[in-house]
Amino acid sequence: MEYMLLVHTDPKTFAGFTPEQQAEGLAAYGAYADAMQKAGVMRGGNRLRPADMSTTVRIRDGKAQVLNGPYADTREQLGGYFIIDVPNLDTALSWASRCPGASHGTMEVRPIWGMGEA
Repeated sequence: MEYMLLVHTDPKTFAGFTPEQQAEGLAAYGAYADAMQKAGVMRGGNRLRPADMSTTVRIRDGKAQVLNGPYADTREQLGGYFIIDVPNLDTALSWASRCPGASHGTMEVRPIWGMGEA
C-alpha cells in the first residue's frame, strides 16, 4: 500500500541553523532517502519551497480567487514529502519515525487513495 509521509516543520528552525548544521541536516535527509531506496520502498519525494512562495487558488461564487502566500499562518508548514510503498500502516509509521523531520517537526502519514479505487 502506498503512503505519503508529509514533513511539517517550522521554517525558522532550519534558517536558524549554522551552515554546518544545515549541511548535516541535508545529509541526514539524503541518508534517509538512500535507506528507503535500498529497502525498495521509496516511490518519490521532494522538498518544497517555503510557504511564502506558494499561491492559493479557490473558487467562490463561481470566480477564482488567487492569493499569494500561504492560506493559513501556522508555525509548522509543509516542507516536503516522501511517497513509500509498504505492506501496512505500522511499517509506514516506522519509516516516518526514522525521518529527520520527526525530530524537529511533525510527520503526517496518509494512505494514498488511488483515483480508480472505491
